[in-house]
Amino acid sequence: MSHSFHRQLVFTIKDRCRVCFTCVRECPVKAIKIINGQAEVINDRCIGCGNCVRVCSQGAKIPLRSVDAVNELLKSDHKIAACIAPSFPAEFAEFHDHKTLVGMIRKLGFDFVTEVSFGADIVAREYEKMINGSDYEGDISSDCPAIVYFIRHYHPDMVPYLAPIASPMVAMTRVLKKKHGQELKVVFIGPCFAKKAETTEVDEVLTFRELREMLDNLNIRPENSELSDFDPPQAGKGAIFPISHGLYYTANNKEAIPEERVIIAEGQANYKEAIREFEEGYIRKKHLMLLCCEGCIMGPGTSPGGKRFARSNAVGEYVTQKLQQIDQQSWNQNMEEFSILDFSQSFTPEDRRLAPPGNEAVLNVLQSMGKFSPKDHLNCGACGYDTCVDHAGAIVNGLAETEMCLPYSIEKLHDSISNLNVSNEKLARARAALKQSEKLAHMGQLSAGIAHELNNPLGVITMYSNILMDEAQEGAGVRDDLKLIVEQAERCKKIVSGLLNFARKNQVNLSETDVVKFMQHSLNSIVKPENIIVSFKSEIEDPIAKLDIDQMMQVLTNLEKNAIEAMPDGGHLRVGVEGDTEEITFVVADTGSGIQKENMDKLFTPFFTTKEIGKGTGLGLALIYGIVKMHKGKIHVDSNADPTQRPTGTTFRITVPRGK
Repeated sequence: MSHSFHRQLVFTIKDRCRVCFTCVRECPVKAIKIINGQAEVINDRCIGCGNCVRVCSQGAKIPLRSVDAVNELLKSDHKIAACIAPSFPAEFAEFHDHKTLVGMIRKLGFDFVTEVSFGADIVAREYEKMINGSDYEGDISSDCPAIVYFIRHYHPDMVPYLAPIASPMVAMTRVLKKKHGQELKVVFIGPCFAKKAETTEVDEVLTFRELREMLDNLNIRPENSELSDFDPPQAGKGAIFPISHGLYYTANNKEAIPEERVIIAEGQANYKEAIREFEEGYIRKKHLMLLCCEGCIMGPGTSPGGKRFARSNAVGEYVTQKLQQIDQQSWNQNMEEFSILDFSQSFTPEDRRLAPPGNEAVLNVLQSMGKFSPKDHLNCGACGYDTCVDHAGAIVNGLAETEMCLPYSIEKLHDSISNLNVSNEKLARARAALKQSEKLAHMGQLSAGIAHELNNPLGVITMYSNILMDEAQEGAGVRDDLKLIVEQAERCKKIVSGLLNFARKNQVNLSETDVVKFMQHSLNSIVKPENIIVSFKSEIEDPIAKLDIDQMMQVLTNLEKNAIEAMPDGGHLRVGVEGDTEEITFVVADTGSGIQKENMDKLFTPFFTTKEIGKGTGLGLALIYGIVKMHKGKIHVDSNADPTQRPTGTTFRITVPRGK
């Protein structure tokens, strides 16, 4: 009879998956595909080991559920037998007498309750015959379906070495159907998910956890159940099958099996290594007793949190008690009665291995994650794969994503945060510029109105003051008064002129300019006190840019005058030109008293000034701001007024496009 894998055993609840990749790490065949951060089991690659279910702390991986199907079967008119795996004492250690559990299972509606251990007795005898045969060439045990699937799918060349012997579950099913008729329905109850897809000879498979669920749903308790023993045939030493070395101890009855002929390996790392060495010829002519789990007592269908050695002890105590009470004559008769049955099993290879990805494709993926040389390969395993190369290969094969690499994701996160901070700074500056532009627009409208209304009366005052001053005699006191009126009227006209310049929406008249010479020329337009050191520095290769010469000269001279006025006791005025192929930056820096922090946000507000009354209108920087913005440029100000922090002073950086 053949062995086929035909059912999906594990499913994903996507809402619960938290992108920890633990299931990927624990899957021995990497049958997990990551799609948009969600881990999904690939049925065609799954071997049913149940590791992903066992390790998922969020319950995102759930096994195939058989409770409803068994309930429907129990409602039918068929005779139904429950076959209990030998590991039941490890799971139901709270029942000190196995008859309690058997009675509870009968109450569910089963017609027969039997031990699979008798099937283990039969299978062990078949293994004993094979291993002690004169033409024995070595083999791999076939009683663990997950091991069988692993070999069929991932080591298909080793399929001929799978022992052609049915598992204890299948053997017991054949015994029961021989005893009770082929119409009998069989439900296996055990610790394994993979059993659900092992064969069509068994009608349904329940895990121990599912059995507990059924008992709880019907409120079946020891106190409301009757004690009952297993139906025949009674098991013997096969009850020890689920613990470490169990098959060896079961098989080693009358005829000793030399220990040097047997290699026992349990657990993912051990069984994979044993198969690899067997395939490479290092341990041929050996019998590999392999279990996917660390003994069936720790199968994924058992209750979580069980203690391995305590469970092993529970099975050992049950076997000891059983062997003390066994009816040896009856057991021998049963073994003889069913020896005529065919307990063979055949297996076909189904290669599920993926073609290895090309080296170039893997290299491209590694480089996309910032891994350009072997020293960049951390092989940390956070992605679920043993090495960075394995992870890259999985990405090429469509099973993984680059974001699974923790160092790469952290680096991307840092870059994103940095870019976000830069964007936030730009946004903040843009908001400030917009706010300033709105203020300037409102102030411009107000200034234009005021200037228009003041120009006429100021002109009249100036004209008649000059007439009266001309008519006044030299030396007369009134002449000095009239002179003061004329001076103040002229000052008012300058203020009004500044208001008009501020309010006027001038167009820039761009012309090609040598910005180095232009900057040097601006220094000739200001008065430089002897206690002020002036230095100029050019850090630009191409000095040609398009500027509005008149307006930009006004910007530079205003900044330079302000810098000198900020250093009444002397200091250093540094001016310079910087830039690249796209922009020009004018720098004006002083070592003066600096600008207080609370005044930084008010610098470009019209009529705001820190100068003494009568020495400034507060329109200079506002006018500079408007001119720079008309040039589609930007202004950056850095200032410190606290000498305890760093040297005091202010630096203005005016950046405008070259306009080419």
